[in-house]
Amino acid sequence: MAAALSSEHFDNLQLLLKAPSKDAVRDICVQSHRGTHRRLEETTAETMNVTTAQAAQLLRSLHLLSHHVLFHHLGSAEQILRLFPDSFHSSLKNLITKILLENSPTWRTEALRDQISLPQLKELDWRVDMVTGSDSVGRLSVPTCLVQIKMEDPCPSAGIEPVSTVMVELSRESVDTMLDGLGRIRDQLSVVAAK
Repeated sequence: MAAALSSEHFDNLQLLLKAPSKDAVRDICVQSHRGTHRRLEETTAETMNVTTAQAAQLLRSLHLLSHHVLFHHLGSAEQILRLFPDSFHSSLKNLITKILLENSPTWRTEALRDQISLPQLKELDWRVDMVTGSDSVGRLSVPTCLVQIKMEDPCPSAGIEPVSTVMVELSRESVDTMLDGLGRIRDQLSVVAAK
């Protein structure tokens, strides 16, 4: 859950009044969305002619505000403007709101792309084989099902292939259990879809 915005955060945002231009405000707002780091703090302090500590507070407040807007799905100027206190500088409030509205779709897409999710089924193949064996009593033939599953990890780690293949051997009893479970899943999905 997004942290609450306090009056201190809006006091920090008032530092943007020292920006040399609207483009500088836009750049600082956009860069702060991904978080702060030492180099960004130094660059912002130099651009704004403030201390590095003030720049860090400003960047954190902007970061929090942009994430608050995304988390609460604030998609209109009125919704965002309501966040600001009445005493906040009017032109600056409108500029920040405009910047947030312009960049929210991109930030939302990036957040969805970067979120952690489970692997996705890409391909399923199967075949039935007869496993033969022998013992002292005689030859024994047992049918088994070989299932090949290809999965894609939407968030692969560095150096790891995003698509992996798993081969599973199932006995007839295991196939029956799996089909029974899949039937229950299908029934539950049908009930949920009907609502």
